[in-house]
Amino acid sequence: MKTINLLSPKKVVFGNGCSEQFTKDFISLGYKKVLIITTPPILQLIDNMLTSFKLSGIEYRVLDSIINEPTKEDLNYSIKIAREFKVDSIIGIGGGSALDVAKLVAALHNINQKIEDVFGIGNLSGRNSFLACLPTTAGTGSEVSPNAIILDETDNLKKGVISEYLIPDVAYIDPLLTLSVPANITASTGMDALTHCLEAYTNKFAHPIIDMYALEGIKLISDNLVNAYLNGKDENAREQVALGSLFGGMCLGPVNTAGVHALSYPLGGEYHIAHGLSNALLLPYVMQFNYSSSINKYSNVAKALGSQYMEVSEITAEDGIRIIFNMIEKLDLPTRLSQIDIPKEAIDKMSESAMTVTRLLKNNPREITITDAKNIYMMAY
Repeated sequence: MKTINLLSPKKVVFGNGCSEQFTKDFISLGYKKVLIITTPPILQLIDNMLTSFKLSGIEYRVLDSIINEPTKEDLNYSIKIAREFKVDSIIGIGGGSALDVAKLVAALHNINQKIEDVFGIGNLSGRNSFLACLPTTAGTGSEVSPNAIILDETDNLKKGVISEYLIPDVAYIDPLLTLSVPANITASTGMDALTHCLEAYTNKFAHPIIDMYALEGIKLISDNLVNAYLNGKDENAREQVALGSLFGGMCLGPVNTAGVHALSYPLGGEYHIAHGLSNALLLPYVMQFNYSSSINKYSNVAKALGSQYMEVSEITAEDGIRIIFNMIEKLDLPTRLSQIDIPKEAIDKMSESAMTVTRLLKNNPREITITDAKNIYMMAY
């Protein structure tokens, strides 16, 4: 069995209402100047937190400019604000975009590195500021992962920074913060979390420790995501999907994702398709490409998804793909690139872009060549 490194926040708190506990815990730490990175819809959720900070003498600045998937420009502006405010702590509250920016700002605002210096794996030299993350979507798992993704406008490619220094000091996962998330965001971020679990489990570098989180995450999300989508106030469904998302995030550091994510990056970089939506659309087609490489693994995925077939077989593995298609349709998400206005003539360029995401392609259980990438995009068209 190969050696595996399990890195996580020093403190992970999960449960309905735990964001209130976070406020008390943070105040007790003694930090005095905090930058809160979030998005406009979240402001109403943190009124009580801000009031408590003010009463405790904590100076705060709220940066709520992260509306879409973040760019280098967004990040550099956020770093500028952090430097001007002379922060001693960073809090990210929101979806994956806000959390990723918070993680990078916490690392880069007071060291001599730029974002261009740290793209890739292990290039970040350190982090000197306290970092807390509170997710408001059940999707990215960024609150417990060493990953952050930024759109580089110079070549319209989404690029990753992977470093142990991006793992927050504390993560508080309060499923109640997801109750107000719109149905379409619930659907796409939930499918993103499902993809994390599925790609970690079927990964070339999968590990039995991570398999436990991945399979349970698949089961939790597949059993509850449609209910959370149809009834956003269903606290039990929200809680179960949030837990599945947390498990997916815990898979990202030690194992990470693979072909689905690599092929989804050009959709985000070139056409600004939301990350979760891109993954949801491509997932069943990459599964169709991959499943023959590991009938055992994909049979277990199908069982976790709720397949009635219990044997390890090609039929069982294929049933998992059917279940994924069915789930996507129930979530009213597109299943074709043509449905999201991607021109067919873009497939060649997207394939070339996808092939640059080698840090993820190397994890795929079956090698993806540029011809394979084109064929997968064509199947999805």
